[in-house]
Amino acid sequence: MVPVYRWRLAPEGLATRRQLRAMGLRPGGQDVAAELQRPRRRRGPLVAYLYRVDRAKPVRPMTPARWAALARANRARRTCPACRRDAGYVIPALGACVPCTDPN
Repeated sequence: MVPVYRWRLAPEGLATRRQLRAMGLRPGGQDVAAELQRPRRRRGPLVAYLYRVDRAKPVRPMTPARWAALARANRARRTCPACRRDAGYVIPALGACVPCTDPN
């Protein structure tokens, strides 16, 4: 069982994934060290998992292949499925670019 801390009362040396990322670190395969809970009315508490900073590893650098894969994924998000053109923006939930959805 992992220790549970209330919101903003976690001890030094523990951080969430986002906090680790801001420091240029990643959990690196370590188990969750503690849990952070923020109470809410009428619902269950918000939960965040904490990892030890001293066991965290540096973030892996982006390789040229990973940069290329990211560029392809972003290009696919901008390509309209109806007219197959790069819209220049991420296609909204409408499913097509604005000119294709609004014929006027």
